[in-house]
Amino acid sequence: MKKDWSIGLMSGTSNDGKIDVAALRTDGEKILEFGPYQLFPYENKNIRNVIFDTYEEAKKWDFYGAEPEIFSKAQELITLEQSKAVKKFLEKYNFKKENIYSVGFHGQTVLHRPPNNKTKIGKTKQLGDGKMMCRFIGLPVVYDFRSNDVANGGQGAPLAPIYHLALSKTMNENSLIFLNIGGISNLTYIDLDSDLIAFDTGPGNSPIDDFVKMNKSGSMDKDGMFAKRGKPKKRVVEKIMSNEYFQKSYPKSLDRFDFDFQEISHLSLEDGCATLTKIIALSILKGIDLLPKKPKKIIISGGGRKNSTLIEQIKFQTKLNCYKIEDYGMRGDAIEAEAFAYLSARSLKDLPLSFPHTTGVSYPLVGGEKCLPSST
Repeated sequence: MKKDWSIGLMSGTSNDGKIDVAALRTDGEKILEFGPYQLFPYENKNIRNVIFDTYEEAKKWDFYGAEPEIFSKAQELITLEQSKAVKKFLEKYNFKKENIYSVGFHGQTVLHRPPNNKTKIGKTKQLGDGKMMCRFIGLPVVYDFRSNDVANGGQGAPLAPIYHLALSKTMNENSLIFLNIGGISNLTYIDLDSDLIAFDTGPGNSPIDDFVKMNKSGSMDKDGMFAKRGKPKKRVVEKIMSNEYFQKSYPKSLDRFDFDFQEISHLSLEDGCATLTKIIALSILKGIDLLPKKPKKIIISGGGRKNSTLIEQIKFQTKLNCYKIEDYGMRGDAIEAEAFAYLSARSLKDLPLSFPHTTGVSYPLVGGEKCLPSST
């Protein structure tokens, strides 16, 4: 087995209590082989609560003054849990250290403030100690993927588009959108006649998950069953969709707290979920309307692809054929972890991760901090 396997880790903004771990064999440009993938639940059962508390403290902090004390506690917990997951993964699937080229450790995003009309340079905060992980697992670790992009005037997100482009080549597809519906929704537009284009379209699963939790009815709207029984409230939909973000041209990115959903809080469980579901679908339509030309199809990944009510809304609003990533033989839960495996290999080879029409940097830009075992 050659030393060309990369391992990717992802724990998303929806904070579902699981770590996505995937292996990918790549030279940083081509996808050579898809390796195993697994979801690992956090061993520390309190970590989700710590992360939710960290979100709340991050909102209060908002990049002003000293960082909240909880950041260091959360970072240590996140790094330890994800380092353990890498070790378990390598052992389970019989990877030896000499087979591993890189590990991509995204960390946990707790706050993201892209550049705006007032500030030309944004700010972003991911919790994850790459040096600690490097010492723990004894392998090259690439981490802090977004900071260099933001420091150079970029949005810091999305970063997966260059991986989506590599995926499209394995699928022999063109004129399509890769739509990832995680905590936030983002799309990548791929057309041979266009530059690579990507941006956050709007909210994803996070506001639905938060609303369901607030109503003490679980942690998500499983398969969209609550939304299916409810009715969207037109006035609320129109008010939220009037947000200037939806008319703004790309590149653009979001934080999970960028929208005020207070108008939803007084609605019933079913109507609130139906309203949020329609908002997500409409925001995706608004994003598609910004593209140079309408794509032929949408390929959907992320947890939102499991919500059939949401998928039907997206089909209805966009009038496009929608496919789950699994329809193309891919693993929907693995895409983001695979992306960070791919990005880590590119980073170690000094290949760019972000581009003018994906994050808004002025030229293709390398990213990620690197830690080699010999340097810890």
